[in-house]
Amino acid sequence: MPTILVLEDEKALRDMLAFSLVRAGYQVLKARDCSTAKALISESIPDLLISDWMLPGQSGLEFVKELRSDEALKELPIIMLTAKSDEDEKILGLEVGADDYITKPFSKRELLARVKAQLRRAPTKDDSSLTIGELSVNFASHEVILQGNEIHLGPTEYRLLEYFITHQNRVFSREQLLNRIWRNNTEVDERTVDVHIRRLRKALSVAGYDKFIHTIRGAGYRFSHKTAL
Repeated sequence: MPTILVLEDEKALRDMLAFSLVRAGYQVLKARDCSTAKALISESIPDLLISDWMLPGQSGLEFVKELRSDEALKELPIIMLTAKSDEDEKILGLEVGADDYITKPFSKRELLARVKAQLRRAPTKDDSSLTIGELSVNFASHEVILQGNEIHLGPTEYRLLEYFITHQNRVFSREQLLNRIWRNNTEVDERTVDVHIRRLRKALSVAGYDKFIHTIRGAGYRFSHKTAL
């Protein structure tokens, strides 16, 4: 179930958006300002962000620009809400990193259509399984098939693999992986991430799929089934 973060300072509109999205089957996080949105994103990266243009303090435009400077968030789909109908303003929003925009007022049908269009860009857990080449992961049974044979992963290695393949081509620091996989377990340090990455690579190495987990020097790790670095 994809998670959508709604960043809107007007409570009535924020609640309406959340209600419509929940009714459509999405999980929703809500924020009234950019600082709250940042805190939510630091805990778990959503599958899509809907951000208003005009916000208290930092504007939605500035916030989107800031997100795009973060390697881990460069591929995050972003839809901007704007009361601005001027074409130059809309183009500016797209140029700083928004993927789409909706001009107020808008219909529920338009909102959901644009959300669905953006979520098609990347695989989500709406699918019961995901296949990349000869690697297949079933999210319901946690079964991992590689070249026709089941490979057995430990619980942590499975969570890492599932997170990587549903967030492909994004760079995650060790700290981010700790937050997302270990949920801020204070007994776990960043070296633990490296240990489990090695175990996951070893399990995938039987078919050469370990090369899809890239170490990005000074930044962290990225999963990409494109050309290995």
